[in-house]
Amino acid sequence: MKLLLIEDEKELAISIQKYLTGKDFVCEWANDIKAATDKISIYDYDCILLDLMLPDGNGFEILHELKHQNKTEGIIIISAKETLESRIEGFNLGADDYLTKPFHLSELLARIHALIRRKDFKGSNRVIFNEIDIDILSKTVKVNDKKIDITKKEMDLLLYLTGNENRVLSKSAIAEYLSGDMADMLDNHDFVYAHIKNLKKKLNDAGSRDYIKSVYGLGYKWKNE
Repeated sequence: MKLLLIEDEKELAISIQKYLTGKDFVCEWANDIKAATDKISIYDYDCILLDLMLPDGNGFEILHELKHQNKTEGIIIISAKETLESRIEGFNLGADDYLTKPFHLSELLARIHALIRRKDFKGSNRVIFNEIDIDILSKTVKVNDKKIDITKKEMDLLLYLTGNENRVLSKSAIAEYLSGDMADMLDNHDFVYAHIKNLKKKLNDAGSRDYIKSVYGLGYKWKNE
């Protein structure tokens, strides 16, 4: 799953990014409003972690920009600035949660998971599609109650597809979701086809129906028939 951290305190940002990367997230970092605006204009994220006090302005500008672009990312404000007014303004502008500095990274992780569950999976730690049972927290997948061997990238891909049920996802969108900024540096997106092929084979070999559909010239979608 893909996050954007907007934070100008370098040591804190590196600490958060390292911790979340170790928890199997793709975590990108922007240290000011301009860099953050550039990223959200190009990419989509599961969650944005937003500091309010940035060197080139107030983090509320990011919330205004997200609203202007009709973005639907989950937003957690992480800020040392905690007043009733700032909380109310943040929530009124579309923030989903507010975490006051300093905080434990484990609490931040718990809030990220909770937000993603609310937004993409209706608050559940499990995603069930007929014979497929996905445990989001333990990152395991069962087909007909039998656990299958799945890689981190395949798990990310599976959650991305199921979280966007019946929506066509382009190869470039999937590549960017799985690899973050690195996707722009790749000559092609052949690795997306490889991950799709491997995931389909593992699911089908375990007895799953074929939910992953190719949409000619456009990409792929998860279709729950």
